[in-house]
Amino acid sequence: MHIALLVFPGVQLLDVAGPMDVFHEAARQSGKPGTYQFDLVALEEGPVRADNGMLFQPTATIDTLDHAVDTLLVTGSHEVQAVAGNPRLAEWLQRQAAVVRRLGSVCSGAWLLAHAGLLDGRRVTTHWNISASLARRFEQVQVEHDQIYLRDGNLYTSAGVTAGMDLALALVEEDLGRNVALAVARELVMFIKRPGGQAQFSAHLAAQSAQRNPIRQVQEWVLENLEEDLTVDQLAAQAGMSVRNFSRAFKSDTGETPADFVEAARLDAARRMLEETASPLKRVAARSGFHDQNGLRRAFVRRLGVTPGDYRLRFHPQEA
Repeated sequence: MHIALLVFPGVQLLDVAGPMDVFHEAARQSGKPGTYQFDLVALEEGPVRADNGMLFQPTATIDTLDHAVDTLLVTGSHEVQAVAGNPRLAEWLQRQAAVVRRLGSVCSGAWLLAHAGLLDGRRVTTHWNISASLARRFEQVQVEHDQIYLRDGNLYTSAGVTAGMDLALALVEEDLGRNVALAVARELVMFIKRPGGQAQFSAHLAAQSAQRNPIRQVQEWVLENLEEDLTVDQLAAQAGMSVRNFSRAFKSDTGETPADFVEAARLDAARRMLEETASPLKRVAARSGFHDQNGLRRAFVRRLGVTPGDYRLRFHPQEA
């Protein structure tokens, strides 16, 4: 499969290198090194200097690319609006959009697709720093501000920078299956599927690794219902399994007991509240599903080696 990445002066290098590394690792993990071929397509001939100062050599330009592309990804930059006014680029994007199997953007690359009229009436996401301006400038585009990546038909858009790797991994899963995608995620130490929003936590990563769908569904239900009384009996009922079979399957799939997963999920929720809010510890404990502040404190000390108060002092900006 030919994957083309549109690049230009001032491009965010990780928008380019991150997805390429995901696809390359997927080919390696699948045992089929030639699965993906890459083209870095520039506006003009010659080296391109990335935002961080690194020079690299594209393989083609929008005028010289002479073979079919399966997937086209438009990368982003702090200077993307300066490129967006190029009529040759808009015309080229429109031509490619009509023939590629998948069209996508990384980070602020969505701005270039919008300028070319390719996002009208579509659900998209982009870097949080430009999502509001994208929505104001292009009123026909349905911008969702807190997503890591979105698919709308054959259109794929992702949030800022490293989210391009999440998008690439989702494409790998489509192409080569979940097992290969999971192997890539493990090798590159990344989420196989991050939840939306800015804060990402370990319990969400753990919820992607279960092989059996009922176990994954229970994990996702736990993450959405932390204030419930999450006993193993209740979780087994949610999965439609006996307690014995559920406990055995859960441990086999995830490497931990249901109780350990529940505590980790509650701890992650508490960490997020401590980092992002000034809520009193009593409220943090209640909202994250701990019975009281003592339960919250014991979990923090046991798993993180610090008290909730000390954690907030370290990681809450207003408390630092």
